[in-house]
Amino acid sequence: MGRFWQVALAAILACGATTFSWAAEAETPIGKKIENFTLPDHHGKPHALADVKDKLVVIAFVGTECPLAKNYAPRLKDLSEEFGKQGVAFLAINSNVQDSLSEVGNYARIHELPFPVLKDNNNVVADQMGAVRTPEVFLLDEDRVVRYWGRIDDQYGFKTGAGYVKPKLRNRFLADAITEVLAGKDVSEPVVEAHGCFIGRVAKKDPQGEITYSNQIARIMQNNCVECHREGEVAPFTLGTYDDVAAWAETIREVVDEGRMPPWFASPEFGHFANDARLSDEDKAQLYAWVDNGCPEGDPKNLPEPREFVEGWQIGEPDQVIYMDDEAFTVPAEGTVDYQYFTVDPGWDEDKWIQSTEARPDNRSVVHHIIVFVRPPGGGDFAARGGIGGYAPGMTPDVSPPGTAKFVPAGSKLVFQMHYTTNGTEQTDRSMVGVKFADPKTVKKQVRGGVVGNATFRIPPHDANHEVVAKHYFFKDTLLLDLTPHMHVRGKDFKYVAHYPDGTEEVLLDVPKYDFNWQLRYELAEPKLMPKGSRLVCTAHFDNSTDNLANPDPNETVTYGDQTWEEMMFGFYTSVDPKQDLTKELVEGSKEEADKEVSQTKTADTRASD
Repeated sequence: MGRFWQVALAAILACGATTFSWAAEAETPIGKKIENFTLPDHHGKPHALADVKDKLVVIAFVGTECPLAKNYAPRLKDLSEEFGKQGVAFLAINSNVQDSLSEVGNYARIHELPFPVLKDNNNVVADQMGAVRTPEVFLLDEDRVVRYWGRIDDQYGFKTGAGYVKPKLRNRFLADAITEVLAGKDVSEPVVEAHGCFIGRVAKKDPQGEITYSNQIARIMQNNCVECHREGEVAPFTLGTYDDVAAWAETIREVVDEGRMPPWFASPEFGHFANDARLSDEDKAQLYAWVDNGCPEGDPKNLPEPREFVEGWQIGEPDQVIYMDDEAFTVPAEGTVDYQYFTVDPGWDEDKWIQSTEARPDNRSVVHHIIVFVRPPGGGDFAARGGIGGYAPGMTPDVSPPGTAKFVPAGSKLVFQMHYTTNGTEQTDRSMVGVKFADPKTVKKQVRGGVVGNATFRIPPHDANHEVVAKHYFFKDTLLLDLTPHMHVRGKDFKYVAHYPDGTEEVLLDVPKYDFNWQLRYELAEPKLMPKGSRLVCTAHFDNSTDNLANPDPNETVTYGDQTWEEMMFGFYTSVDPKQDLTKELVEGSKEEADKEVSQTKTADTRASD
């Protein structure tokens, strides 16, 4: 939606959260005088707005589980220290019905906030001020009139996928507003739309309707959300009870309506995938109707049986667990972290056939993704030789079909590529990968990793739709098992198209709205045969414009690189040889054959790029 001057604030309903709309024709709180209020902090001590004698007051609405509210807690602390001596007081208010007083206290202690964090029971003050999301700030002048409303700055955001982090802070909206008001000036940009979670409000009307949590919504949550939204998993809050879901109802509706959740970005027009995570149209309609009707709970007797989830290793007890390093890595409280690489010797003195792997973060709150590459004896480009597994939110363990496995030659090392994201407090992580080996006598087919890639592109500044193409030629019949597109934060869309020897074409996967936050592996419902002589063509587009809110710097010419402010264009896939039967061949012969194919593939890719 971008920046704007006129904003609508209309309470339409409430069911633990109230719907708000932003529109051009309604009034804003800018120029509104905030009446005195008194709220308790987490110790129960009352604090009144009238008791604050400073020139200006910043009121920040926060939530204990909202990821952006966590990210911005250190920033609020820094701003309070920067402007405190200039007569600017800070107050934080928690109006979420789902956040208890003890949780508010934990939030204040964990982030070491030097100003009061108050609990707004029944969201009375949030309603008075017109607060919508967390985090969201109001700047009040000496007369306690609102002079600025909205975002703190532009480094963290929620408008794309699960959010974004810009490597450089470019717009200090709140700080600039404070500076202007202290100087006796008008605020040049008084309203900047806040990103974040909807405030969880108390119910304003009686729930009604036949669609209830117990009858329908609990089933939808169990089948599509609870696997991640439960204690100890990657999601920032739990969705296992009626109170949980009702409190987050408006945020749930927003992310479902925008296609951000559940994470699935393949166009339904092309291909069929075994791990399709989309909500059905019927489920969406029931969810929207339930929210509109005030989130009725229904009869708990009608609740479905709780879904059983596998605790611990999803692949079962591994044969070997390999850690990324002997020591944990420290992730700072805020900012960006360069990709970290850790090389580990797993001690494989003999050839290994790997049946399944599961990369597991030690600290899910800060691990964006893990890729475990193989560096064979002799070194070389480990990324070009593929990997044995990885982790990203939404990604399942890497399990090869029965009778198949990945081959790793003796003496190989493993390289962990770690991408960390900050969450407002300093954290540590020591991630790992669990491996289960296959009996070589049972392996009929070798699972190979492949890539269709281009590393020679240059994305011009402000180009909103830069196209990059890569091609791969198949020298023999090949069965594709899955497809994994990979770009960074400027990635816009990605498409795999098969060009068959008879001249026909087929779109295998189309991702019209790529999201870097979710490194999804699209598992084909049925393996796809690429006959000898076929080409796999991958086409990607990049948005290097200011319209891309996750863009680190639209003024830069962007080239290939590991870091998120650089770019990549890879169409990963895994495959098997449909004619191969290793139980009738020598394993070493298969290894030589695989090395020969790698050489042929590089030659073909060079020709394609020419």
